Order: sequence, then C-alpha cells, then structure tokens
Amino acid sequence: MNSSKKYFAESLGTFALVLFGCGAATLASVTNAGPAGIGLLGISLAFGFAVLVMVYTIGPISGCHINPAISIAMLAAGKLSAKDTVGYIISQCIGAIAAAGLLYVLASGSAGFSMPEWGLGSNGWGTGYLGEYNMTSALIAEFAFSFLFLIVIFGATASKHTSPMMAGLAIGISLALIHMVVIPITGTSVNPARSLGPALFAGGMALQQLWLFIVAPIAGGLCAALVRNIFLED
Repeated sequence: MNSSKKYFAESLGTFALVLFGCGAATLASVTNAGPAGIGLLGISLAFGFAVLVMVYTIGPISGCHINPAISIAMLAAGKLSAKDTVGYIISQCIGAIAAAGLLYVLASGSAGFSMPEWGLGSNGWGTGYLGEYNMTSALIAEFAFSFLFLIVIFGATASKHTSPMMAGLAIGISLALIHMVVIPITGTSVNPARSLGPALFAGGMALQQLWLFIVAPIAGGLCAALVRNIFLED
C-alpha cells in the first residue's frame, strides 16, 4: 500500500476517534445535554464504537492504529518499520489536532461558552478533575490499561488464531470496557494523540499534565510488545 495512503488513513481514523469520543464527552455529556446526556456509559461506547467502525473502514489500508502507543508497540514487535512508525505518529497527531479544532468550533457556538479547565474532553487528574484521583493512580491506570489494550490488539490481529472480521469487534469492545473503568480516574487516554489534540486547545492543566498521557500509554504498549514476544508469540 502506498505510504501516503496509509498516513492519510491514520490521520482520518484518529480524527474520527477524537471527534466522536471527545465530542461525546464535550457535547453530549449530562452537564451539557441536560437529562438526555449520555453519561459515562455513553461516552465509553462512543470511543469503542469509533474504533470499531474505523477498523473496518481503514484497517485494510493502514491497520487502523490511530494511536501512537500502538504504532510504537508494533515497531517493538517487529510489525512496523521505523519509517512508517514516524509517519503514522505524525499523521495521528495531525488528525487529533484537527478534530479537537473542529470540536472547539462546535462547542464555542453554545451561548455563554468559555473554555473550562480540562475542556474538550481533555485528560487529567487531581483536584477539580472528575474523581480527583492522584497522579500515582493516574499513572498506574494509564500504564496498566494501555498494556491490556495492546495485549488484546496483538491477540485479535494474530491471523493464525482470529478472523480479521472479528478483530475490530474485540478491539472496540475492549476500548469501551477500558473507558468504563478509567474515565473517573483520568478521563481515559491510552492514546497520546487523543490526549494531545484537546490539550492544545484547552491549555492550562490539560497541557501541563499531558506528559503522563504520552509516557504511560507508550510504556504500557512497549511492555505488552515484550510480553507478546516472549510469552505469547507462536
């Protein structure tokens, strides 16, 4: 597959993930949508369904990583070249930033809009953020659930064991499950690009805390690649 097509697919897929997922958190939450708000479960499903539909849309083109932690883990597992890893990550970040920009335009159309701390579905932790968990809980949660997410991805995409048509379902459901648990702690990242886009527009604490949502998912993904190479690969 032509590299430019793969990179465009990754940018488009990440754009969709951030727009659907963070859009659900920003525009359709209980706070913003009143009693009809979709709540934690709805936001979790929005992220999971976004990945699910994009796996079937761009999976045949790029593999549908739409997450730098996945691309880096695939590099470590020997499934992606260094050149494509760089191209994927840049494309993913561009897609996430574009989606956050569009979300900002949409959100700012609301009467009386002002950017809140950790706005546009930004990830964070500490006093004033959702469950007000501390940095240690945030770091452990993002590492552990990124590790599990990559374990699922490695298993679901092992062609000798899993039907390609079922891989998207397993990956989408796993991401939804992760969000159901981790949203109160960090808002759930497990994806540096997904965190980058909203943080750039929200600024403040979201931008200051962005480092954790880059370091922990990548570390969790690399650990999953190591476990896969040593214990799980046939």
